[in-house]
Amino acid sequence: MMKPGIWELVIVLVIVLLLFGPGRLSKIAGELGSGIRNFRDGISEGKEGENEEDEKTESEE
Repeated sequence: MMKPGIWELVIVLVIVLLLFGPGRLSKIAGELGSGIRNFRDGISEGKEGENEEDEKTESEE
């Protein structure tokens, strides 16, 4: 499978810019960034919860 080159990426970015416009594109990028941040926070909270449960079960034994 071939990786996209610089010109293919530029063309895709220009098409996206034409479709959504600069204002809406920045809003979409901001929402995407906050979604990724929330996802990472959720994963880290899940790992912390697992560690607390492991420590709790080890102390009971």
